Amino acid sequence: MGDAPFAAADCLLGGGEMGAMMRALDWSRTPVGPVASWPQSLRTAVSILLESRFPMYIAWGPQYTQFYNDGYRPVLGSTKHPAAMGLAAAATFAESWHIIGPMFDGVRQGVPVGAEDWMLPLDRHGFLEECYFTFSYSPIRDESGTVGGVLVTVTETTDRVLGERRLNTLRELSSQTNDASTAETACATAGEILANNRADIPVGLVYLLDRDGKHATLAAAAGLARGTAASPERVVLTEESGPWPLAAVASSGTAMVVEGGDGPLPRRALILPIARAGAARPAGILVAALSPRLLFDAKYRSFLELVAGQIATAIASARALQEAKARAAALAEIDHAKTAFFSNVSHEFRTPLTLLLGPAEESLARIDSLPADDVARWQLVHRNGLRLLKLVNTLLDFSRIEAGRVHASYQPTDLGMLTRELAGVFESAIERAGLRLTVAIDDIGEPVYVDRDMWEKIVLNLLSNALKFTFQGGIDVALRRRDDGVVLTVRDSGIGVTAEQLPYLFDRFHRVQGARSRTHEGTGIGLALVQELIKLHGGRVTVESVVDRGSTFTVTIPLGSAHLPAEQLAAPRDGTPTALGAAPFVEEALRWSTGASSP
Repeated sequence: MGDAPFAAADCLLGGGEMGAMMRALDWSRTPVGPVASWPQSLRTAVSILLESRFPMYIAWGPQYTQFYNDGYRPVLGSTKHPAAMGLAAAATFAESWHIIGPMFDGVRQGVPVGAEDWMLPLDRHGFLEECYFTFSYSPIRDESGTVGGVLVTVTETTDRVLGERRLNTLRELSSQTNDASTAETACATAGEILANNRADIPVGLVYLLDRDGKHATLAAAAGLARGTAASPERVVLTEESGPWPLAAVASSGTAMVVEGGDGPLPRRALILPIARAGAARPAGILVAALSPRLLFDAKYRSFLELVAGQIATAIASARALQEAKARAAALAEIDHAKTAFFSNVSHEFRTPLTLLLGPAEESLARIDSLPADDVARWQLVHRNGLRLLKLVNTLLDFSRIEAGRVHASYQPTDLGMLTRELAGVFESAIERAGLRLTVAIDDIGEPVYVDRDMWEKIVLNLLSNALKFTFQGGIDVALRRRDDGVVLTVRDSGIGVTAEQLPYLFDRFHRVQGARSRTHEGTGIGLALVQELIKLHGGRVTVESVVDRGSTFTVTIPLGSAHLPAEQLAAPRDGTPTALGAAPFVEEALRWSTGASSP
């Protein structure tokens, strides 16, 4: 005996919910007639459709009678399913038949079609919806070889297309608004970005709340002109005026969906607070019209919340920047006042100091005719007057540098000879301290443009610092040419500095606490002044140090004059001179060397 023949209705076996619907449907009332009359090609195609888990759809015959499986059912939505089963396609897709119909007709002529992320408007939830599909329309040939129907295999890509579009908007908001200098600028930029996504946000309004929370000012409008009934420029929140419930959202901090009216008002809109971290009241409010062609679901709402959040971040960043600029301006004003104070005080101190030092020097010039007690007193006055004048001049130098009033005079100089002379004047003090001084000066080969008074201060401060913290060994001074520059090194075998302290050595008024030194005198501004003077020469200074093994200061300045202000090359000096020569440095060092503790 052979196998029993298949019944015609066996093609409808399986298929889940849609299979059960097909088996229950009276097909004799449809254009394709009862199942028993179907050609084998249709039965086979329907059987494959039902057994497939991939979304599939068949439109058969001249009227394109419809068959579809469980995977395809979501494409139809609640307005088309279940009525679409067995119905002519033109009736089901009436709103888009002008697009689908010609394509089906082409397939019946044997021309398949397909596309990726193709937009097809569908009414499947009670409104014409923006939908995207990747699909293929293929011919189904019947027993005669002609095309009996159309096989549609499809994947809906609406979520992905919308997600990518929305992500691009959020990405632009993040990259283009966070550098805004003001909250208003941030909102204006956000409005321009929202205007590029009218599909998701047909109308976008950004309102900023005043600090008192009583008014909302329109900061950006996208998709709608400013100042219309739907986009008032300013809203008084305490009077609940305006077309949108801005006051309610501002006070509650909760988003609200509202229905628009006639005229320019959007049909529906989501009103969202633009939250401000740590504040009870939001920074602003976003009015986002909802697209009439999109389903307002959780993903759509989440996107708009992210838009409001990104605008909130941009506003917060802009206001933080403004506050930082205001603080910087205030600090600059304080710094300017401090600089002016130091400058004025320094000038005021210099006059009495000069008047004090004059008689002291005159008296010391007649030292042989003075009693011993008077000599000691005049020496004390002169020594401490020089110390004070040195400090005053350093403060005056700082104030001039900060105020940009430094009057340098860069002149071609035999830097080797000048450096050797400056190091030489320290030799007696260094030897008296029981230390060794080594000076190694190379032939630079050409004059070096320096301000000689400034170079003097650089070298003397570095030597003074080295002697102050060195108790055994010696101090090495070297000047060498390197590439297109000159390098000065001052190396000592002193107490050294810890790695933690190194970054702060050139900070003004910084002193290493607890460091052993020949004296506890000093203001901590010598090295800071050295750094500033070297910068004025277009150079740099670095330091290397090891505790108990010493420190090495390296000064590098460029050769030539191209890096220097042209108007200050060999310029005449202007302003009060602050160079005192080596005498105050050496005299102070000699007192350290002998261990003197008297003033």
